[in-house]
Amino acid sequence: MQHGFGTSDPLTLGMEEELLLVDADSHQLAHVAEEVLSAVELPEALAAHEAFASEIELRTPVCHDAAEAAGALTAARAAARAAGATLMAAGLHPAARWGDVRLTEKQRYREIDKTMRSLIRRTPECALHVHVGAPSPDAAVRMLNGLRAHLPLLQGLSANSPYWFGADSGLASARFSIVRAYPRRGVPRFFHDWAEYAETVQATGAAGDFDDYTFIWWDARAHPRLGTIEVREMDVQSSLDDAAALAALVQALAAQALESGPDVHLPAEAIGESSFRASRDGVDATILYDGALRPLREVARATVESGAGPARELGSEDALAGVERILREGGGAARQRAAAKRGGMAGLLAQLVSDSEGAAWPT
Repeated sequence: MQHGFGTSDPLTLGMEEELLLVDADSHQLAHVAEEVLSAVELPEALAAHEAFASEIELRTPVCHDAAEAAGALTAARAAARAAGATLMAAGLHPAARWGDVRLTEKQRYREIDKTMRSLIRRTPECALHVHVGAPSPDAAVRMLNGLRAHLPLLQGLSANSPYWFGADSGLASARFSIVRAYPRRGVPRFFHDWAEYAETVQATGAAGDFDDYTFIWWDARAHPRLGTIEVREMDVQSSLDDAAALAALVQALAAQALESGPDVHLPAEAIGESSFRASRDGVDATILYDGALRPLREVARATVESGAGPARELGSEDALAGVERILREGGGAARQRAAAKRGGMAGLLAQLVSDSEGAAWPT
């Protein structure tokens, strides 16, 4: 498998966020991605289509720390608004109707529609992806293996989709359960080296009749063309402060894994079960940590403490401190429920649009 590992500095950072496009007045889904992207003053590398016509993806260039990456997304959101977009950053639109979907007219998404059928035609969903540069293929596998055990923590901290189809799902991240119906989702298994990883990707592609590895959507994966490992399964964040905190945490955990590899080789099934608990209960979850179920808040604080040194060396220490704010405020799911309690569904939609407009970091 051809790769770009080592072409940029190790542990550099990139972020991608998928954002809903909504009507400026009703805040319902607006299928206007083509119009927005035609008008936005950003290169295609930084603003692009996603699967849905009511969604765009904004990307950062290669950055060195979380504040730099969040600043790039702040500027990208501003450019999208200047192009006429009203943005909503949430894992799911809280009140979208089942089937209110138009797919993007591009070959990739036509192929997805052909293979997934009604699964892709339920409702748009939006993720935050964090990339960290890896110096070599085997280093990428070591970093991926090290990040696996932390996927439930990242899932709980990022949960930002409690509502689906106009109702409270009872979950902190309803998006998590929606995308689990897609093929090739979930926690990747432990890989012993790059050869085993490449063989697994090749066999999966042969079984699924595709030759593009980006059709494998594991919760975390290697991205050889970019030379990164990628954590994929977090809900997009309304607040770029929260996005920066999550990116800083991923970067610090990747740095630790690059240095020493994983502490334990947990089965994918156990990590997956813990991730579901985190998606259900958010920051109030208990998740698997050090061989036992422990409060996610406790796990988060211990993990931040251990990652403070790498974050300081990488320049992301201030952003990492935002994890404590997420714990204190309850994350996106708690803020959404509070907004709905104050102002009903209309108030929640207005609050999400307002939160998605706020500039968190200097551009």
